[in-house]
Amino acid sequence: MPGQRSVPGRHPTHVSGPVIRHPASCLPREGPIESSLAAARRGDPEAFGALYDAHAGRVHAICLRMSGDPAHAAELVQDVFLKVWEGLPGFRGDSSFTTWLHRVAVNVVLQARRGDRRRRDRVALVEDHPGATATAATPPTDAALAIDLERAVAALPEVLRTVFVLHDVEGYRHEEIAAVLEIPIGTCRSHLFRARRHLREELA
Repeated sequence: MPGQRSVPGRHPTHVSGPVIRHPASCLPREGPIESSLAAARRGDPEAFGALYDAHAGRVHAICLRMSGDPAHAAELVQDVFLKVWEGLPGFRGDSSFTTWLHRVAVNVVLQARRGDRRRRDRVALVEDHPGATATAATPPTDAALAIDLERAVAALPEVLRTVFVLHDVEGYRHEEIAAVLEIPIGTCRSHLFRARRHLREELA
């Protein structure tokens, strides 16, 4: 893809990851990669490549669930790790590297989403015609397209999907989600309730 940047120590590739839940035993462990983290903070691209290998699958899973687009998710993974590479010197260790990395991933996806929305708004202003009506994308209603959880989650409205993924899949608290999305905590709880209700109806 034109203009695509590569992660230090690794070439851009499509990273596949597990779909909905990750047993704790499958998550990257902090201990074995501490030396790689320290070296990467000093600017060692091979050490950073080791961090990429250890965490790219989880980052891809977050990007895929939040974006709902496999091709876009692969691009977002590269953007996430470039942000991480740039931000590593300032990483103070107040939280675990994994927690910090996942927050970077969430913010990258949200920033990309805002950029996409601004571009769509500009296009709509240019292409607006008398009598033209804007149509919003709607989730698929055919039960055959929503028989498994992944498809049902992908079919959620954007904001509901984001809250559901962050809370029920990634384990963020409502306070954290509300801060990231810049919404009231009560709204966050309401979105999660609606997302769960929608999923129950789709999977019933």
